[in-house]
Amino acid sequence: MSDGSLSQDEIDALLQGSSMDFEEAPSADESGLSVKAKMDFTSFLNETVSSKEASLGGMIGESLSLKAPVVEVVKNSDLAAGFDGSLVEIKMDFSDGLKGSHSYIFDEAFASEIAGKMMGQSEVDLNEAALSALEEAANTIAGSFATSIGELVGVTVMNAPGQTAVMSGSELTFASDYILKATFPVELEGGKPSNMVELFDINIVKEIASHMGNGSEPDPLASSGMGAAPDMSGMPGMAPQAGMQMPSGQMGAGFNQANVQSVQFPNLSPQFSAGEQGNIGLLMDVYMEMTVELGRTKRLIKDILGMGEGTIIELDKLAGEPVDILVNHKLIAKGEVVVIDENFGVRVTEIISPMDRVGEIT
Repeated sequence: MSDGSLSQDEIDALLQGSSMDFEEAPSADESGLSVKAKMDFTSFLNETVSSKEASLGGMIGESLSLKAPVVEVVKNSDLAAGFDGSLVEIKMDFSDGLKGSHSYIFDEAFASEIAGKMMGQSEVDLNEAALSALEEAANTIAGSFATSIGELVGVTVMNAPGQTAVMSGSELTFASDYILKATFPVELEGGKPSNMVELFDINIVKEIASHMGNGSEPDPLASSGMGAAPDMSGMPGMAPQAGMQMPSGQMGAGFNQANVQSVQFPNLSPQFSAGEQGNIGLLMDVYMEMTVELGRTKRLIKDILGMGEGTIIELDKLAGEPVDILVNHKLIAKGEVVVIDENFGVRVTEIISPMDRVGEIT
């Protein structure tokens, strides 16, 4: 297990419900992450695939295919070996509820394709505007993912503001010695297959995995579909006997015949494609930071050090000019300041279109 992947015996044991003690299985790359914890976290990632697919598809305005990830634990020193050529890293570290490093990685060509579709073009140069568009897409995915984690661990989990850069694999930096690497195969409609890689500080993975499962041993009869063993101690002539089994040919002898019926499943309703508006419901419970900016200015260090009580700072906005309303540090609207009882508020006067938001950067 030096490469952090599961052996065939462990996979077979999982599929067959074996009583193999996963907690005693060797750790992956000496990271301290048990095989069971890794499997639990992988299962959790698999449950988020459809949400990630819908979020990313909604941002680019068309459907895409995102598949279950290949998960491995790698040493920090070996991280660069898994990447070729130029990459785009979008750091979305966890800052509240959980704390630690977390990033999304795309190869340069695929990142250009995503940014181009978000900006209404085929492909674009990865300039500041394109990187900002990618960061906005990753922020949407990370916000939904943080909400899922928060529901699991029982605390509100938030991401720090994103940091996006083009770099090589050797420039990737993580604080922890071990990193969990999840590689999601992804393909845009009519495009070439690529990967979306998600990197986690190993300590975050351990924390999330510790909240999964209740630690109880499975009932072998329940796992075989027979249900729990019946209590026959109260029946005449049926004193409890340890390990008692009924011969397969006499299962119905002395008992009422069970009424066996086929399970009736409801018809599956059609699902929205990734680009349809119905997917917005997946994001409705995601927390996002909203701020109001009165204005900005720049000052020399000597002026800042000379500030004191009574100093007046002139901003770059005129009196009565609309203030900026930002969500996760991105301008989305403008408004006017109002007073509600004893509190300040803002009345929205203008919504900024997505293309105008990109234009603010260029």
